Parts: sequence; C-alpha cells; structure tokens
Amino acid sequence: MSKNITNYENLYELSATEAIKLFSAGKITPSDLIESIITRIKIINPITNAFIHLNHSRTLGIAKNFDKKLANNENIGPLFGVPVGIKDIFNSKDFPTEMGSPLWKDFTPGNDSRVVHYIRSANGLIIGKTETAEFAVHALGKSLNPYDPTRSPGTSSSGSAIAVATSMVPLALGTQTAGSIIRPASYCGIYGFKPSFGLLPRVGMLKTTDSLDQIGFFARTPHDLELLFDIIRVKGMNYPLSHKALTDQKRQTISDRKWRIKFTKSPVWDKADDYTKSALENFVKKISSILNFEIEEYSLPKEFDSTHYMHQIIYAKSLSYYFKEELKQKNLVSKIFYEFASKARNISVENFDNAIDYQNMITRKLDKEFEKFDIIISLSTATHAPLRNEPEKDDPSLIWTMCGVPTINVPALKSNESLPLGVQIVARKYNDKLLLNFVKELYQKDLIKDGPYPKLKLLMEINQSL
Repeated sequence: MSKNITNYENLYELSATEAIKLFSAGKITPSDLIESIITRIKIINPITNAFIHLNHSRTLGIAKNFDKKLANNENIGPLFGVPVGIKDIFNSKDFPTEMGSPLWKDFTPGNDSRVVHYIRSANGLIIGKTETAEFAVHALGKSLNPYDPTRSPGTSSSGSAIAVATSMVPLALGTQTAGSIIRPASYCGIYGFKPSFGLLPRVGMLKTTDSLDQIGFFARTPHDLELLFDIIRVKGMNYPLSHKALTDQKRQTISDRKWRIKFTKSPVWDKADDYTKSALENFVKKISSILNFEIEEYSLPKEFDSTHYMHQIIYAKSLSYYFKEELKQKNLVSKIFYEFASKARNISVENFDNAIDYQNMITRKLDKEFEKFDIIISLSTATHAPLRNEPEKDDPSLIWTMCGVPTINVPALKSNESLPLGVQIVARKYNDKLLLNFVKELYQKDLIKDGPYPKLKLLMEINQSL
C-alpha cells in the first residue's frame, strides 16, 4: 500500500492494483474508493480543469452495485471497481464526446469505443471524460499543469495525465500521434505507456492520422501499466503477428543473461536543454552500476535524421483530409490547428506517399536493429514543461511513434527548477511485455519511483485542506 495511506485513509491515493487487492481482501468496497475519489475531484478539478464531463451520482450508483457483487461473492472482472479517466476523443455511451472542439459540443455517439468497452467488460468504472487539445492536436485547452499553472501540461492528452498525477484517478486513457502520451507524462511526473502500434484497437475514437494514431494510458506505478495493458490489448490468433511475438518467451524475457541496453541521444539531442541532457546522462551512469545491465551508447542510423520532417508531411496532409469540413469554419477552429492543417495545401500526393514509404522503411530498419539489443533509453522531452506561451521543442519521442514501437515514460528525473523530467524506455515492436518487465525491474531496484515525483507542491497545499 502507498506510504501516505494509513488505516485506509486517503483512498484516492491507491493504485489500481492496490485497490483490487483491498477489495478482494474485504478491507474496502468500491463505493469507499469512489466516495474518496469524488471528494478528491471536487477539490482538485476546479483548480486543474482535467475533467470536462463527470456524473458523480451515476458513478457512485454503479460503485454501490459493485459492492453488492462483492458481498455476494459474484465473479468480478480484473479491473473490478477501479475508476478510469477517458480522454475526450473516445466514444462513450454515457458521456458526450466533444474532441476539444466547439464544433462537436454536446455530441453523444451513443456507443462505446472498443477500449472503453474492454474496460467496462473488466468491471472498470468510467468516472468521466478528460480534457483534450482541439482534435488531439496542438492547441492548449483549460487544463493546468499541477506543478506550475503557468506551464504547459503537455497538450493533447494533458487532461488524463493531470487526473492521474493529482490522484483523481489511478488510470486514464490517452493517445499519441507525435508525443502526446510521453510528453504530458514527463511534464506531470507519472508513467505514460504507448504500446506497439495496433495492439490497442482504435475502433470508436477520433481519427487524425491512420499510420500514426496510437492509444496509450497513464498510471502512477508500472504494475498498473501492466494491468490495464493486458485488459485492453487485442488477443488471439486473429492477430497473428502480435500473438506470435507476445507469446514468445524468448522475446519477452531475458532468462539468465544481462539486459542489453542502448543509450541513444537521438537526432534532436542537440536541441535539448543542457540540464536535461546532464540529468539523463547521470541516470544512465547510475543504472550502469547494476550487475545485470549492459549499457552502451548508440547512434540511430543516418536514415532516421529525416523523421521529424517526414512526420510533419504525413500529419498535416492527414489532418487536411479528415478535417476538411471543420477547416471551412475558420472562426470555430483554433489558429494553431488551422495553420498546421493548412500547410498540407502544398503537399502533393506523391510527397505524402514518399513519406509513408519512408515511415515503413525506418520501421523495418529499427526492427532489424533491435535484434542486437533489448532496450533503448532516451530523453522523453527536450526540456521540462515550457511556459504556456512558449513553443514546444522537437519531441524525442516522435521517432518511436513513427516506428510504432512500445515506449514508456518513467518519472526518474527533475530539472534545474525542480520540475519533473521523464526518461523514455523503448523496446522492439511487439516486445511490450519485455518493456514492462524492464521497467518493473527498474522499479524494484528503486531506480524509479511511484509517480508523481517529486511530490507536487500544489498537492501538498491542497492536502492540508482535505
């Protein structure tokens, strides 16, 4: 149980795995947890604006029904009674899906996206919809970084990251088309996991870019990442490539050999702030002393230098296609979205096809490179959270998004201003379980901790009023 929880007080701080154990042991009920979560949300959400749609009475009613199931020893699902936040680009039958845009205000799809359905089938509890950037792109919304409200919370999936970092929920869904899981996780000091492209089904959610849109989620412990991953990923022989890889023990474990780790500075290393680079280098030196870690510096092949340029071609052209109707209403879309999507006017179909070919090429090349090692360690972000009016620096995580490989932000560092900084851990495509095993080993060796880390000043102040 979390160190700050004594005699089952502050239940909102429980991780998902901790809560499930306490339910099973009869120590607490789902409604006990939800009442604590609702109280927490009522205090924190007016400050951070992480949630945009909530229905506390309905949520508590569902939790009380779960209490009855627990009392009657009914079969309960693997996510039983755990509250989950949902980024507002996923369809949900009981909340609007507005996608951060006034053009879609009050839109109710009447159904659940596939991953939301999986969460409900596992008896998880959808507690509300979290704020997203407009159409999950670049425009900042109203949600605020809980470390410093004058700084960016990470744009697209920021509402979900904030909700987890401030202990309003233990788990929340996000998405990443460039760096929108890793970046807010880094800025908010929590774990963010983007599994391999295709492992989490995209049915019933906003589409922006076919070859780049990927689902992921946020948590405060690596064990919660593993829990949710196993619940919402695709399974079975209908998915032959991923099924073969994920059930291959030689790919997903290292047995009795050393971990083969590569530390890469990536093509955007020179754009990172000096304190960020120093912090990561010190982290690498620290873990180099672990006996079963074999670490070497590694440079990506030269072909990867064009990744950011090619990503922009794919992203902008796709947005201009999927949002051509919305872009006609210029007064109802943000300036940043309009200008970015409008760049595609000068992108030919031939150039777009070439960019897709490039993406496929580097994906195959990286997969081949990963035959030589297990893990890559790199920066999560080039800097700590910038001020809200400052532009984001080039995202180190964009390369891994382009290649569809699994990647996790771990809350391991802090900046020269005591703001959180993440370390990004990357594995071969479909080696998601291997990646989770490595992160759990870092956690067990106390090289990374429960997020958020370091402790939020804002939360410390708010806790005094609870």
